Amino acid sequence: MTDIVKLIFDLLIFPGGLFAVAFGLFLMGIDRKIAARLQRRVGPPVYQPFIDLVKLTRKEIVVPETAHLQAFRLAPLLGVAGMMAAVLLIPIAGVYQGFEHSGDLLVLLYLLSLPAIALMIGGSASSSPFGAIGFSREMVMMMSYELPLLLVLLTVALKVGLATGGIATFSLSEIVQFQLENGALLFDYTMLPALLAFLVFIPGNMGVVPFDIPEAETEIVEGPILEYSGTGLALFKIMTSLKVVVVLGLAIALFFPTPLGENFLLNLLWFFLKCLVLMVISITVVRTSTGRVRMDQAFKFYLKYPTVLALISLVLTLLQG
Repeated sequence: MTDIVKLIFDLLIFPGGLFAVAFGLFLMGIDRKIAARLQRRVGPPVYQPFIDLVKLTRKEIVVPETAHLQAFRLAPLLGVAGMMAAVLLIPIAGVYQGFEHSGDLLVLLYLLSLPAIALMIGGSASSSPFGAIGFSREMVMMMSYELPLLLVLLTVALKVGLATGGIATFSLSEIVQFQLENGALLFDYTMLPALLAFLVFIPGNMGVVPFDIPEAETEIVEGPILEYSGTGLALFKIMTSLKVVVVLGLAIALFFPTPLGENFLLNLLWFFLKCLVLMVISITVVRTSTGRVRMDQAFKFYLKYPTVLALISLVLTLLQG
């Protein structure tokens, strides 16, 4: 009974649920503020995403007459559920241990695809031509960045597995524990190409400029989420806030989970600062300094650069092992 209560608390309160949503919205607010400053604008307040979410929950839900009702309503729920489950798998050194299962890294790989799948289902179910275009673009984007992500995860799993006398470990908790005992993989030269590949993966997975092609406002006016309003759109915003925490938290767990002592609050603050720095580097600076690319350009880019970088780390790891 105690384990069930703890699981519910972890899922709904901390580190998932309310905490993860608030954390993600706060990061998104900071991202918007820093981006505005970089562009010499005042920008919205940091708490603007919270205000937007509250306003959306009070708006009327409008469903197109020709939409597939069940799929249209269930799509954002699928994305939120997937990300809430994913948050529970992300260990935070000195704060939250995560799930000690041997295959949680592979589970995360599948869970990270659910937001894109939710957008595709929602876009296709809306019966909007813009949603259909967004569906096809989202599918191509997912195919583009999934390969380098898979190679990065495989490289880290092999690195830790070979170093501990095995073949590969797909347990995030074991990967984090290995780094606590032997040093962060961030400082291993064989892992630097994989780290760069993951940094490039982040803006594509988050759908920000220059890889916001599926939701390009000036071309297909938000694409898959064009017909969403009220609570449905709010759920997609919650999904995005959770995905921010999952993607940034995964990067930290894979390459730099090192805590600052054993103080819970200090380690939580340290985790927040690492997420903030990583977000500014991989999302804020990128989207404020680049313009949107075409779909074919994005596909070729991910096939060339992050994939090659991840392969370099994979080869170096195998040679070193």
